[in-house]
Amino acid sequence: MLLAIDVGNTQTVVGVYDHDGDMSLADGGLVGPWRLSTVHERTEDELAVLIGSLLRTADCAWPKIDGVAITSGVARITSALRHMVQKTLDIEPVVVGPGVKSGLAIRYDNPREVGADRIANGAAVFDLYGGPSVVVDFGTATTLDAVSAEGEYLGGSISPGVEVSLDALVGKAAALSAVELSEPRNVIGRNTGESIRAGVLFGYAAMIDGLCARFEAEMGEATVVATGGLAGMIAPHTKVVDEVEPWLTLHGLRLIWQKNQ
Repeated sequence: MLLAIDVGNTQTVVGVYDHDGDMSLADGGLVGPWRLSTVHERTEDELAVLIGSLLRTADCAWPKIDGVAITSGVARITSALRHMVQKTLDIEPVVVGPGVKSGLAIRYDNPREVGADRIANGAAVFDLYGGPSVVVDFGTATTLDAVSAEGEYLGGSISPGVEVSLDALVGKAAALSAVELSEPRNVIGRNTGESIRAGVLFGYAAMIDGLCARFEAEMGEATVVATGGLAGMIAPHTKVVDEVEPWLTLHGLRLIWQKNQ
C-alpha cells in the first residue's frame, strides 16, 4: 500500500492507497484520509507514532506500507518525514520536487519555485480531466493553477487563504470578534457575524469566478476543479467550478509515486 502525505503550512493530509484501487477516481482505493494540524516542531519519532496510530484505526499497520510519497511546503517537516520513513520502513520516499518525474512540462520561469502540492494537483487534474484545466486549491493560500491541453503546467495565481484573511481581519479590527466560518443566511448580513461570513464566503466565490474568467481569456475554456479543506463550502457558490475533488493532491502523489518507480 502507498502512504501519501501532503504537508501544508496549516494542515497536513494523510491517506493510504490500495494498489488495486480504481485509478480513474481520486479516491479510488483510498483509505482514510485524515486531516491534521501541521505542527512544525514534531520529531520523526512523534510523526511515526502519530501516523502509525492513524494506520491502525484503518487496520493498516506499517508492514503493509511499501511506498511513500510526500509533498511538503515545510522544510523542517520534510526532513523529519524523510528520516521517519527511512527509519521505520527502510525505504526512500518520493518527495515531490526538482528531479522527480511528475508527467508535466513545467513552464514557470523558475520551475524550482513551483510548490510541490501545486505540481501534484496539476498532475492529478490532467490525469482525471485532461486539459485545459484549472485547479483551485483552498489552503493556507488560495492558489489557482493552469494546465494546458498538452499537459503543461503554465503557472497560476496565489492569494491569501480564506482562514488567513479571516484571522487578519479579526486581528486588525478591534471592534470585530472571531466568528465561525459557516454559510450565512443572506448576502446582505443582518449582524456583524453574518456580515463577516458573507464577505468572506461570497467574496472568495466571486474572486474565483473573476480569476477563472481571466485565466480562460488567456488559455481558452477550461475545466475548473476545486480542492482543499474549504472547497466543499465555497465551490457551490461559484459560477465556474465544475468539479470538487477533496483529495486531488493525494491522487497526484499516487501518480507521481508510480512514475518514479
